[in-house]
Amino acid sequence: MMFAEMNVFAVLGNLMYVTLALIALWGAFCVVMVWTRVREKRFRNEEEQSVFLDELDGPIRQGDFDTAEAVLDGDKRAMSQLALLAVVNRRIGYSKVRQLLVDRFQRDVLADLEYRLSWVNTVIKSAPMIGLLGTVMGMMGAFRTLATQENVKPDQLAGDISFALVTTACGLAIAIPLLLATASVTVRIRKMEDLVAAGLTRFLETFRAGVSAENERSK
Repeated sequence: MMFAEMNVFAVLGNLMYVTLALIALWGAFCVVMVWTRVREKRFRNEEEQSVFLDELDGPIRQGDFDTAEAVLDGDKRAMSQLALLAVVNRRIGYSKVRQLLVDRFQRDVLADLEYRLSWVNTVIKSAPMIGLLGTVMGMMGAFRTLATQENVKPDQLAGDISFALVTTACGLAIAIPLLLATASVTVRIRKMEDLVAAGLTRFLETFRAGVSAENERSK
């Protein structure tokens, strides 16, 4: 009976280590994916975005949307994709285009990032809890040894206590770096939001003038 219990605890202990490793890898993968996606979608700074908008202002203000579309095509950054979306859908009217850009930015960019970050937050919360479960299991094993054996020596308890402490440490070691990484990524997302908001404000003013110019030329 005792041998069977030891086997069960050994299997559960190994399963717990595997679980901690898997959720650590998943959390790290999600952080890397969010970090990479933010880097692809944002300008590095406001000056870089201003240079881009300066290049775009000329053809759009003149109503030359074909040239503007050629400039924007293939650029994966969020501001570029939103500008291209506005150019392609300019026939629906300025007000509808503005609402469309806001909706698409929220749904296609921010919602995707928030979804991936929610997984990271789940890992951050789960890892210490799994570590705590390991602590409880380790202490259960130690108390079982005390209850079933006489003249227990410290080395007979060391394995169970070590397991309890190691799983707790592993859970914290997973959660703390991911927590810091998530904070860093969140700051980058907020900076991207601010840049896109400022860029859209400037672009939409130019876009309105460009649509008016195109309408005047088509009359």
